[in-house]
Amino acid sequence: MKIQHTTYLSLGTNQGNKLENLQNAINTIDREVGDIQKISSIYKTPAWGFNGNDFYNICIQVSTKQNSLKLITSLLKIEKSLGRQRKKTKEYQNRNIDIDILLFNDEIILSESLIVPHPKMLERKFVLVPLAEIAGQINHPIQKESIKNCLLNCTDASEITAIEKQLKRPLPIIEKYNYIAIEGNIGAGKTSLAKMISEDFNSKLVLERFADNPFLPKFYKDKERYAFPLEMSFLADRYQQLSDDLAQFDLFKNFLVSDYYIFKSLIFAQVTLSEDEYLLYRKMFTLIYKEITKPDLYVYLYQNTDRLLENIKKRGRNYEQNIESAYLKKIQEGYKNFITSQKDLNLLIVDVSELDFVNNKKDYNKIVNKIKCI
Repeated sequence: MKIQHTTYLSLGTNQGNKLENLQNAINTIDREVGDIQKISSIYKTPAWGFNGNDFYNICIQVSTKQNSLKLITSLLKIEKSLGRQRKKTKEYQNRNIDIDILLFNDEIILSESLIVPHPKMLERKFVLVPLAEIAGQINHPIQKESIKNCLLNCTDASEITAIEKQLKRPLPIIEKYNYIAIEGNIGAGKTSLAKMISEDFNSKLVLERFADNPFLPKFYKDKERYAFPLEMSFLADRYQQLSDDLAQFDLFKNFLVSDYYIFKSLIFAQVTLSEDEYLLYRKMFTLIYKEITKPDLYVYLYQNTDRLLENIKKRGRNYEQNIESAYLKKIQEGYKNFITSQKDLNLLIVDVSELDFVNNKKDYNKIVNKIKCI
């Protein structure tokens, strides 16, 4: 599990559409930095330290895996991406967006690129009022006083007014979903993605136990002989695993991610079994399927066939090396039919044919943001 840091940021704007500026900044921070835990009210304040338009100011609480130096770099990039143009002057200026780190955990940081706590936060009511709203009981690491008391001791006499309009907080994945199932063809990367999401969000991980199935190597050598016992053993094992794990798991309080959904049993059976075997298998499946908890989100990873074969070869499982493209295409078609037939399934299809989410953080973040936004 990666370490999560708690940071409090101050956001301000006095140019253009100020509400839109703040919302865009919030959304970008959510995508690029970490989950937004709290957002204060919006406060209208006069320009501080220079003559300019009134500001809209807020404070937000963010949970991030970035360390403090990475965080300041990310925030400067976000300001630039949102149109902030910094001029080489020490004088205060109008700006469409300004993002400052106020607190980072309970740390005191003194470096060339970052000072935390923010050295001027205690002098500024436009910072302390929104910060006290969302973190009034948090202690200032240097003053050893709560933010609420720091506000009471602030001598800034600037007028500050809360406005009625509110900003929208992007919901973190763990608040939107309790159970996510990640699916895809053989070699699509579903296990890798499930492991990465589980580590990032501290979720319970359920992985298919294919390696323990004694019929799998035999099936790839003689499909006709071993198809039915293979599919029946997979169905029984998937049912037992999901039933046990979901029964012991509080879906109202926790977050679970799996690298399969039990419906894959029917998809593969349709490809591998004879017509008579499939009809018998489907009767068994229908009875079992009714008892399984359905995922809040079903993520299907699409990979083109050439990329699937490349991934299968790369991971080096001996019994998979003779898998043919025709077999993969049949499975792909089975998933397509399943997806189009499920009207009540909360579905996200992600084409990962041109992505390397295992080795490229940006590609991984693209998928996570798609999950967040659906």
